[in-house]
Amino acid sequence: MGGLGAHAVQLLRLVGAAPVIAVEPLAVARDRAAVLGADAVLDPADAAFRETVLELTGGRGLDVAFDFAGVTAVREQALTVLGRRGRLVLAGIANKPVTIASDSPFTYFQQAVLGHYGSEGEHVEQLVSLARQRRLDLSASVSDVLPLADAEEAVRRVQTKQGDPIRLILRP
Repeated sequence: MGGLGAHAVQLLRLVGAAPVIAVEPLAVARDRAAVLGADAVLDPADAAFRETVLELTGGRGLDVAFDFAGVTAVREQALTVLGRRGRLVLAGIANKPVTIASDSPFTYFQQAVLGHYGSEGEHVEQLVSLARQRRLDLSASVSDVLPLADAEEAVRRVQTKQGDPIRLILRP
């Protein structure tokens, strides 16, 4: 539930996705997901994770799972809860192989893994338009605005997660 996840919860609600299930290991970020409107917020380490996802989806599994973290464990876990024709969308960049544990259920359920690079012009323009029309509030993902001279401090805060930063903006 970093910056991309925070935006995704809002965008998924905007397009009518339900339920929106946020998955996050950090308690403070799970709280943030709930405030932003996730219908359910799960800890990936919960022993009942798979059963909870199935319960929340009426036994279907997920139609779409997004990996915004670029973490192999996130991708592997997401593949275990995809439903029939479910898609795993890779938005976080891991630069690691995606492994499908068994191709039989993956093929039988007609699942797919897709890549998405969202920094292209068209998508940025859509986000700006939604924000301008007050349909999307991106301010919740801006933790602080710092002068450019404090870039080293900003990097340190992100690396150490000091103050639970989502996005730190550097102002020239």
